[in-house]
Amino acid sequence: MQVSVPGLLVCVAVLAIAYYSRGVLIVGLIASQAFGATAVLTLTFLGGSSPLIYTMFEALLVAAVAARRRIWFDLGSVFGSIRPVWILASLMFYAIIGAWLFPRFFAGQTAVFVQSKIRGTVVEASLAPVSGNISQTGYFILGGLTTIALCTLLLHADRLDQIRRGFFLWCGLHAAMGIVDFVGKNAGVGDVLAPIRTANYAIISDAYEAGFARITGPFSEASSFAAASLACLAFCYTYWRRTKSPLAQWLSGILLFLTILSTSSTAYVGLTLLCIPVALSMSASVLRGKVERAEILIAVLMAIGAAAIMGFCLYRADALDPFVRLINSTIINKADSASGHERTYWNLKSLQSFIDTSGLGVGFGSSRASSWPIAVLSQLGFAGSLTMAMLLGVLARGLGGVQQRVAPETAAVVMSIRNAAFAGIIANSVSGGSADPGILFFVALAVVSATRASALRTAAGFERHSRYHAAKAMPAIDVA
Repeated sequence: MQVSVPGLLVCVAVLAIAYYSRGVLIVGLIASQAFGATAVLTLTFLGGSSPLIYTMFEALLVAAVAARRRIWFDLGSVFGSIRPVWILASLMFYAIIGAWLFPRFFAGQTAVFVQSKIRGTVVEASLAPVSGNISQTGYFILGGLTTIALCTLLLHADRLDQIRRGFFLWCGLHAAMGIVDFVGKNAGVGDVLAPIRTANYAIISDAYEAGFARITGPFSEASSFAAASLACLAFCYTYWRRTKSPLAQWLSGILLFLTILSTSSTAYVGLTLLCIPVALSMSASVLRGKVERAEILIAVLMAIGAAAIMGFCLYRADALDPFVRLINSTIINKADSASGHERTYWNLKSLQSFIDTSGLGVGFGSSRASSWPIAVLSQLGFAGSLTMAMLLGVLARGLGGVQQRVAPETAAVVMSIRNAAFAGIIANSVSGGSADPGILFFVALAVVSATRASALRTAAGFERHSRYHAAKAMPAIDVA
């Protein structure tokens, strides 16, 4: 085991910021997502696995909740009032059994893609137990336990303000480090964030695409940075539209700028998909005849941007050639590139492994793909994929049916976090290699489930209270 000094310093800095934000564990857990390639240590006995700093906050949060004096009573309350926790627990149990059993039961019967001893190299091999079965399953189980721990805390106290502060701190740190990386690379200073990238990943932070420096921020590559940017953008945009927050508005603009300049196909495909519900919402407002100021502002900015681009093109005909080459290389011709062929091959072989194992899967962490849904299907099989789809359904439902029973600020925070989680899922569906949906998914699941359970419990208590007083107010009937 090797300890990373820069990783420890970053972890201490996040702890200090979270402490002054009045939420050490919750705020620290969420804010630590900004450091996507910063590891505290490297586990050499698990094939060089390097847990990122958010896993340290997950472990601290779970340990703090487990040490509560009434932990068994609290867990009983969580499992008794939040049904999705049972679904999550079933998936965790299935993941553990599958990671241990399936690589042994189907050994040599299908091909998988595993990390070689050479850093960042993925090779094709026959299915067999690997260190990823332990490390990847461990991360997934820790994420599930984090959901249960957060549900325990949120169900017994109003900590949603800590959640909100944590998300804004995460978005602010992500935007700040993205700007630093962009300015440093384009000013000729170089990769100034290299010292905090301590994870044992393939670091591709000095790449160029069609002459543009790829923005990676504190992440290992541009696609990872783009995925986090999409999630932050979804949170800030949703919160801005629902609360008119100036901070969320400015962060949305900065994050949109960074997402576009990340030169990642994940960013462009994900941004296109995220624009669909925004366009539908604006169209619905126009049809109802109730266009909001925010929608007018968006339309005006788009018109000004289009006019500026057209005017620049008239002034200089070849002005957009670099951008055209960028779009061609990242989207239009991406499938014909060597990377595109390689990732397509990963997905096809992952689907084949699902068939070769009769729909049971190769086990959590046994292989990697290039799309999260395909990774889920190949590793967790049909049963695990169905359970994961049920959890996605819980997120999709959100506060449907109970939104009128919660405060507007609470609804804004919950819906913003839910949309951020779905943005992360969309990004992982474009380029994600693991079946683990990520810590953002587990946080969002806890926030949605606990808020919904609290609203239903409050409504049930109010209904019992009303029936009690109505019964007391009824006149007595003389039966003599």
